[in-house]
Amino acid sequence: MTRLAVATLLLVLTANSASADVVERVVATVNDRAVFLSDLRKRAVPFLPQVADASTETERMARLKDLYEELLDHLIDEQLIRQLASGSGIRVTDADVDNAIENLRLQNNMTEAQFQEALDAQGFTQSQYRKDLKRQLIRLKVMNERVRSRVNVTEEEVRARYEQRAREEGSELRFQVSNVVVPVGEGASAIQVAAKRQEAETLRASLTPENFDARAPQLGGGDLGWLTQGDLPEELGRALLPLNAGEISSPVRGKSGFHIFFLRDRQVGAGFPSYEEMKQELFREMMDAAMVRQENIFLDEMRRKAVINRML
Repeated sequence: MTRLAVATLLLVLTANSASADVVERVVATVNDRAVFLSDLRKRAVPFLPQVADASTETERMARLKDLYEELLDHLIDEQLIRQLASGSGIRVTDADVDNAIENLRLQNNMTEAQFQEALDAQGFTQSQYRKDLKRQLIRLKVMNERVRSRVNVTEEEVRARYEQRAREEGSELRFQVSNVVVPVGEGASAIQVAAKRQEAETLRASLTPENFDARAPQLGGGDLGWLTQGDLPEELGRALLPLNAGEISSPVRGKSGFHIFFLRDRQVGAGFPSYEEMKQELFREMMDAAMVRQENIFLDEMRRKAVINRML
């Protein structure tokens, strides 16, 4: 679809929601700052081919309405971010934009001429692209200043995601384990079981990674070697999942009594990349996902505090 056809389509499709000869009007205010119809129309242009694909006029109008509503949400958020940036002294200079463009060009191994050709192919003028990039950089600076501190991904969370990925791809988890058991007799009463639980809790408080090996044989336990999840009853196997290497579990009730596990090491089966090989990739994925969640929460907080009027 040519740019002329898209522009013509925009006028036709907006005829029912706003007269085609209306050059400008306000479609929203954000803390008394206006968002204009012209801004909304400009943002809509890349999506008009999907609107035009609708089989009926009714469906086209419905698609356009949904598109405008969604784009207006984005424009309102951008206005909130600009206001926050202005009030906080957060600025993006022409030099910042120049550096960002240069970095993008180098990352894609493009000459300046090739980069310009790519912009032309996407329908961007240099001025339009710089304006759009500046808007993105302002958002990035605001989010880094106000949201980044809310995001924390721990080593334990990354390892848990690694092992989840391994299980999803059919790789078996293995655990090198020692244990001790506080036995509970068959048919023990509730009072007797409670007394044994307290005994196990007291014992657990006295165990450390340094003394576990020496005390385990004295307490009727010892080294269980390498186990997979299926080697233990389900309730005991679950107790190993949250442990890191070198940690001791809380007492876990099993058929014969209360078990306390010392996890010496854990690994996934052969044929799956090591944790060290995947750690950075998983960390970035988890950080990106956490940032998106926190950005949405932050924007929702800003919207609730703002005075927003929609007039679309």
